[in-house]
Amino acid sequence: MSRAARAARVLIADDEPLVRAGVRAVLSTDPGLEVVAEAADGHQAVELTRGHRPDVAVLDIRMPGLDGLGAAAEIRRTVPGTGIVMLTTFGEDEYILRALGDGAAGFLVKSGPPEELVAGVRAVADGAAYLSPKVAARVIAHLADRGSGARAERRAAARDRVAALTPREREVLAFLGAGLTNGQIARRLGLVEGTVKAHVSSVLARLAVDNRAAAAVVAHEAGIVVPPSGPGQ
Repeated sequence: MSRAARAARVLIADDEPLVRAGVRAVLSTDPGLEVVAEAADGHQAVELTRGHRPDVAVLDIRMPGLDGLGAAAEIRRTVPGTGIVMLTTFGEDEYILRALGDGAAGFLVKSGPPEELVAGVRAVADGAAYLSPKVAARVIAHLADRGSGARAERRAAARDRVAALTPREREVLAFLGAGLTNGQIARRLGLVEGTVKAHVSSVLARLAVDNRAAAAVVAHEAGIVVPPSGPGQ
């Protein structure tokens, strides 16, 4: 059965049972998502991911034993078809940056609204990236080293990198920053999805980033993010 014909299968990993129950309850409100497994630590998350092959693994960054970052790296290595969503709290900027480098595609704040959790998991299940606006702001602030001069330099550098893209690539990057999938971008731009996929690959290569989430950070830094247009985008 194709991914389009079934609900996205999700694994939840958090050492707090109450958090797992809350995430499951929120995701269960969307018929397009199905929680197939729960893990209480990173090692269990890796093993269950290997066994269940979910479309998305939602991982808490801080877990006993193998933490969420270690689990994410191992899942990316052994089950590359599973997208990674990291659950974060404020004050974990360094962890978020490491997760970006390890290929995580989604970053959500535990204290965020329930609809953001659903949107983020669905986006990653559809092959897109999703940065909670709060997470994006924290990442950008951290990268700026909390100095106004450094922040200005990073924004200028991001604008220079974006200026090297073609006009169409800049449009695609702006939608990547908003967390849109290839299909959603195609509808917004009146293109076929295959063409958008080619543009995304070109954007990643020209920005010298490894994944859509890292490209989204560049879009946020450059100030070109296009706000979503509502349900279905």
